[in-house]
Amino acid sequence: MTEEQPHQFERGTDGPKVIVVGVDGSDSSFRAAAYAGGLARRQHALLAVVYVQPVMTGGAALGVPVAETTDEIAEGLIAYIREATERVKGIYNVRWEFHTFRGDPFNGLVTAADELKADAVVVGASEQAGHRIVGSVAVRLVKAGRWPVTVVP
Repeated sequence: MTEEQPHQFERGTDGPKVIVVGVDGSDSSFRAAAYAGGLARRQHALLAVVYVQPVMTGGAALGVPVAETTDEIAEGLIAYIREATERVKGIYNVRWEFHTFRGDPFNGLVTAADELKADAVVVGASEQAGHRIVGSVAVRLVKAGRWPVTVVP
């Protein structure tokens, strides 16, 4: 007699089922979203589009409406993605969801990938010169070694 084991999540065994892509409004993040969208379409995977709202305590202390600004960015990203989806409707069909997390981009994407049980993470290459010294979000995700990470230039 065999004991039935409860099904355990096993990442990436049959190709990606959930692909997380980080977007922040930059050109490289939109290229990453387009690449991830194509990958999700070909793999019949769910595309989880993630925007990480920065938490800027210094700005909030000065009375700057940071939450409102980042909410506006998130709403703008959703509108842009919906518009792009409508343009290709009937040509390409991709299942997608939009998620917002708070925090710094690295920890926000790690949380998103963990909570959404991501099989792959796609991000745009950093456009900031300082990241060559400190390390970009993409490099930190690769070093975490928890998912396949694709960095789109």
